Amino acid sequence: MGVAEWFSGFCTGLRIGQEQRASVGGRTGRIAGQLNHDFRGLDSKTANRFYVGSYGRSTAIPSVSDVDLLYELPAALYAKYNAYASNGQSALLSAVRDSLRNTYPTSAIAGDGQVVVINFNDGIRFEVLPAFFNRDGGYTFADSNGGGTWRACKPKQEMEAFSSRNVDCNGNLVELARMVRAWRDYNNVPMSGMLIDTLTYQFIAGWAHRDKSYLYYDFMTRDFFNYLAGQDTSKTYWLAPGSGSYVYRQGPFEYKARQAELRALEAIVHQNANQDWSAKQKYREIYGTSFPS
Repeated sequence: MGVAEWFSGFCTGLRIGQEQRASVGGRTGRIAGQLNHDFRGLDSKTANRFYVGSYGRSTAIPSVSDVDLLYELPAALYAKYNAYASNGQSALLSAVRDSLRNTYPTSAIAGDGQVVVINFNDGIRFEVLPAFFNRDGGYTFADSNGGGTWRACKPKQEMEAFSSRNVDCNGNLVELARMVRAWRDYNNVPMSGMLIDTLTYQFIAGWAHRDKSYLYYDFMTRDFFNYLAGQDTSKTYWLAPGSGSYVYRQGPFEYKARQAELRALEAIVHQNANQDWSAKQKYREIYGTSFPS
């Protein structure tokens, strides 16, 4: 086995399996079904909802703990809650929370400023974003913090931009974003999934081998962590693909990225000396035990 087989096996293991997808899909159907029934008088488990976040961008890995779901509310409800004397946003989130308690009466359900959160006993957390569709293709959602306000987001534009670049890069963008999540989780790096996806999106646009196969993933590992380690440590936010929304830093990541780059350089030296076992151990120091040994 060579580099291509190592990384192919690694990436295959980072894909969410059928059983986990079925569990997420079943819960999503129940959530959407209840909201459609209560807010639209509609019997449907699939209408008016779509995944956002890493699950929507297909960059989530099996260790994912949060599933982000946008539910599109009827436009008429905006006028109702906007007319509240104070914090109609909080009242809207409460109405969505109460609806979901009809389906999940024993689960922990709470409003969390902008979303309604459902915590399941298997560690999966659904974050439901109730939102109104805008003419520009974006969405307006409630923020109950600070007395309440309305905010805008463009999740579909973000996903479309990410998907388009992934196609242009032979599927390598999604694979890289998942690999970086494995690194983050194994090394306790303070990076959100949106920041990972933003920086992988930016990196791969200029990477010389972006259209190549798994055979180049040793170089992709080396070059991406070089790029990540070289970020300006004083920078506090980056612009999300497709929407230009601010994606904020959660903490320092550059030092651990540099360590990963050095391990990748060591791995490549071992590969060139036909020391495959030693090379794979270096990749396991980067990505964890999910990398083939």
